Amino acid sequence: MRRAMGTFASGVTVVTGVGRDGDPVGFACQSFASVSLDPALVLFCADHRGRAWPRIRESGRFTVNVLAAEQTDLCARFGSGKGRKYEDLRWELSRWGTPSLPGVLTRVHADVYDVHGAGDHDVVLGRVLALETVSDREPMLFFRGGFGVDRPPAAPAPDPWGWGDHWG
Repeated sequence: MRRAMGTFASGVTVVTGVGRDGDPVGFACQSFASVSLDPALVLFCADHRGRAWPRIRESGRFTVNVLAAEQTDLCARFGSGKGRKYEDLRWELSRWGTPSLPGVLTRVHADVYDVHGAGDHDVVLGRVLALETVSDREPMLFFRGGFGVDRPPAAPAPDPWGWGDHWG
């Protein structure tokens, strides 16, 4: 499934918020989309097992920071379960009380509107409070397990489950 779904290029974001303890949290997320213009709604998907999402859910508010192509450092920082994500990072607290990351393309500030469990993830609907266009650079794209689409496709990895042997 991961290999097949990897053929769908997606943008990359970092979802940020502040826990009830006042500490900033965040995680890299490629499952993000616009849902509705009226009312203005967006969605993202978050792993139940993550450390940041439960704290963001508890606070009820988040910012989606849309990454630019060259922001692989931010993606790696927030995509890892190790290290302090905000350590030595220039960031600001938005007027909505959520972390705004530097140099991103767009920021979507939202309240948690609804949450639906779906397998090992939650589908989170957010009611948009404000949109900020920060830059007009190229977007970060995730495609076939890597960043960008202007590179040769990766050779398919062998299927450890051998499912291909049992199809049609």
